[in-house]
Amino acid sequence: MAEIIPTLRQRLGGRSLYLVGMMGSGKSSTGRPLAEKLGYGFVDSDSVIAQLAGCSIPEIFQRDGEAGFRKLETQVLSAISEHHSLVVATGGGVVTRSENWGVMHQGIVIWLDVEREQLLKRLEADSTPRPLLQEADPAQALDRILNARRPQYGEADLTVVIEEETPDVVADGILQLLPNLIKDPPKQRPE
Repeated sequence: MAEIIPTLRQRLGGRSLYLVGMMGSGKSSTGRPLAEKLGYGFVDSDSVIAQLAGCSIPEIFQRDGEAGFRKLETQVLSAISEHHSLVVATGGGVVTRSENWGVMHQGIVIWLDVEREQLLKRLEADSTPRPLLQEADPAQALDRILNARRPQYGEADLTVVIEEETPDVVADGILQLLPNLIKDPPKQRPE
């Protein structure tokens, strides 16, 4: 694996990698080892949003609603995109605004697609408050969100289906798949 990294980094040419997927899909936990192995920086967009707002994501949802949060998310994503050579763990709903796709497609968008039952198990084991699941039946809310977003996630450049793999294994899988995705510029013919 280590031997392909310098060539891969060169072929990426500084393009950032944007990890998208449902809450609990492992964007942050996969993004950290992926960035480290690639020699890239790592940014968790939700952490940046919370830091900028001076409060937690659930507090932003409570104060400004989902629309207010999405607006702030788009501003933060735009600011992050000014930098290069990053692995960016995005929020699960970043795909719901078309302007975010324009930003993310400047880099490479990778969908971490976790099977529904596995996703439910992860979310039940995670103490992170999830504003969109604060309903009488969180599983039903998850299904509704997943069904609405699945076509949007499908716009990603690369889909990685995750079952029970560790974040390190997922990161290695992404590194193996990326070279096939990157289109090199056409070689100049000598005159």
